[in-house]
Amino acid sequence: MINKVLTGSLIFSCLSIITVTSANGASVAEGKIIAQNVCQTCHGMDGIATIPVAANLSGQQEIYLLNQLKKFSSGKREDPQMSIIVKMLSDTDIENVAAYYSGIKISVEMPNLNQ
Repeated sequence: MINKVLTGSLIFSCLSIITVTSANGASVAEGKIIAQNVCQTCHGMDGIATIPVAANLSGQQEIYLLNQLKKFSSGKREDPQMSIIVKMLSDTDIENVAAYYSGIKISVEMPNLNQ
């Protein structure tokens, strides 16, 4: 019985570690800190934009967020605010914040066409 409890605890511990890193090994916890300090004013902590001109980030694919942030960083994509803000982030910061926002799960409700 003790072996089953220890095995269950070990499995749970391993799963907990897996959930705080992304597929790319980025730190979701570090991404949350960056979101709190840099992103939440426009994109919200839940990834739902707080202003009309900002994108909703929750539910986006991590690779999409990474690509867009890297485009802002390189100048291939421009926005008056994002072009400045993303330049304050390191490559690791970008990976972590993309991991955080892509890790937020959303649900979808289709429109009722019978109205």
